[in-house]
Amino acid sequence: MKSMKNLIRILLLTLTIMSCQKDFVNSDVDVKIAAPSEVSAAFKITNDNSGLVNIVPESNGGLKHVVSYNDGSSESDTLDLGQSIDHTFAEGNYEIAVKALGYNNLTSSNEVPLVVSFRAPENLEVTITNDSAISRQVNVVATADYATNYSVYFGADSEAVTANAGETVSYIFPEAGTTTIRVVANSGGSATTVYEDTAFNVTAILQPISSAPRQQARAASDYISIFSDTYTNEAGVDTFPDWGQGGQGSSWTTFDFAGDSMLQYINLSYQGITFSASDVSQMEYLHFDVWTAEVNRIETSLISVGTGEKPVWTVLESDEWTSIDIPISAFTDQGLSVNDIHQLKFVGDVFAAGTVFIDNIYFYRAATGVVTDDIEDFEGTAPVIGTFGNAAVAVINNPDATGINTSAKVAEFTKPAGAEVWAGSNIVLDAPLDIVNFSKISLKTWSPKVGAVVKMKLENADASITHEVDINTSVANTWEQLSYDFSAAPAADYVNLVVFLDFGNAGDGSVYYYDDFQLVDDSGSSLSSPIQSFDGDTPTLTPFGNAAIAIISNPDSSGENTTANVAQFTKPAGAEVWAGVTLDTEVLDLTNYSKISFKSWSPTAGATVLVKLENADASVFHEVSMNTTVANAWETLVYDFSGAAAADYVKVIVFYDFGNTGDGSVYYYDEIKLTN
Repeated sequence: MKSMKNLIRILLLTLTIMSCQKDFVNSDVDVKIAAPSEVSAAFKITNDNSGLVNIVPESNGGLKHVVSYNDGSSESDTLDLGQSIDHTFAEGNYEIAVKALGYNNLTSSNEVPLVVSFRAPENLEVTITNDSAISRQVNVVATADYATNYSVYFGADSEAVTANAGETVSYIFPEAGTTTIRVVANSGGSATTVYEDTAFNVTAILQPISSAPRQQARAASDYISIFSDTYTNEAGVDTFPDWGQGGQGSSWTTFDFAGDSMLQYINLSYQGITFSASDVSQMEYLHFDVWTAEVNRIETSLISVGTGEKPVWTVLESDEWTSIDIPISAFTDQGLSVNDIHQLKFVGDVFAAGTVFIDNIYFYRAATGVVTDDIEDFEGTAPVIGTFGNAAVAVINNPDATGINTSAKVAEFTKPAGAEVWAGSNIVLDAPLDIVNFSKISLKTWSPKVGAVVKMKLENADASITHEVDINTSVANTWEQLSYDFSAAPAADYVNLVVFLDFGNAGDGSVYYYDDFQLVDDSGSSLSSPIQSFDGDTPTLTPFGNAAIAIISNPDSSGENTTANVAQFTKPAGAEVWAGVTLDTEVLDLTNYSKISFKSWSPTAGATVLVKLENADASVFHEVSMNTTVANAWETLVYDFSGAAAADYVKVIVFYDFGNTGDGSVYYYDEIKLTN
């Protein structure tokens, strides 16, 4: 009997462990395997007229390679990644065939021309140009009959840079000026042909080659503009009041780039801007954009009628636009009154020795609400919806007009049994999406299952530029709103909106619905309630699964997050796949706020960040996962908890890189908020 009791105890313990583990299993795995690409080869020909050539196969994604010489001899054995092979050729022209072997036995091939000649190259043609977009970069292209490759010496004491004939070689000089550029064309023999330019003038780009970044749409009550083409500027602004700058050799003009007007301060020493006294105490930031090739830092001072001036220094990036957002608190913390600001002052470092271009000078605060712009709601004339991968789409009457979606019409998406894992639908838009002023796209979805991946992809007209974001459904058989952050998408005219339901899984006959595509700008929404900012008293944080947590000074005070302190989340090597951190908080108001947002910094894009809410005894909980979209930069993640069951949630649990064993990576998060 005692043995029987022990057996029962063991079985109960095993079931308990299995139940706990199940809570942390993430069964949605999206694996995309592509054939190798960019298949090529590099050649090194022995300069002894022997015809011996060393061949280094290259590819993106290839694990092994096979080389066919196309000279009547047998192809090479299979070569490991990075392995080269020698082969002796007779003099002549060859097309060397390289086959790259990748994952799942996927292969790609390409032919690379090879010239084996035992005579010096002839008819050498060399083109040397200054790059039009990169300051002090010189580009060289050389071709010649009988040439296999060529070497370029950028300056008398430089090392050679070698490339195949017809390829471009580039080099950025530390300074502008006259230099010697020597080009040596090589063949299969010892003889070479040389071209030399002893007086090539390396030029620096000293003015912008693009407009300043576009500014987002703002309500008139949310900004005070001094100089900007985007907003209405204050009356009576003088951008060059002449405070004696001419005595330091400074001057001023306006610079026009393709219709975009900006201020140009030449040999900047100090420069003032005057305007009618303005109360900027309700604003949160001073913004301006600076381009320079010569100035290291810029000092910015606000000048008050009553309390004088206070400065803030900012480091500038060279040869590109630097977007600067200085908190108004940086001035008030120095004792400056900001209810009577009537002047700005800029000072250059190095003093009076470099030119700056300045645009978009304005004060601003967070938007007083969320701004949206409709893309498609299916209520009017039905759009043309394309399908692929055996998916089917139709515009129908809303089959579940409840909750957040009571509209009449929706799109019905069917993924029949056997449909491709990438089955989806697309809408070709009449005009490009404005993701400059609206960085997010929201979508209402209805899914029969929790955890289905809903992928949204943007494409330009020829699909040469794309960007995609994944979100998992968090509820079943009810409408929920998904918010996709496209702030990291490269600039392009996106006109194709693509949606994949249950991406990564073959069709099983499930039916989904979606509705109300909207562009959204919530970058500065005040419709939020702070949970934790880590800048006051240290909260109660409890790590588990071998995770580690600490409150530290912000290691990357830039972009979306310039606060002083952040939470550092470390997932050491060997930490559990479910390692995370619990934040104890007051009861969360999910009645008035349906979402939770926080700022996140991850060393990798695509890491799953799971957020889980629990009541006091964890008897009621709800979890939502998102993937990071950028690496080594702050981004805002917004989690929709509108589907959470009613409860007094007092724990916010964060899991970084959920589903993967710890590898020593370090993550940061901050500014946890309830939001709409």
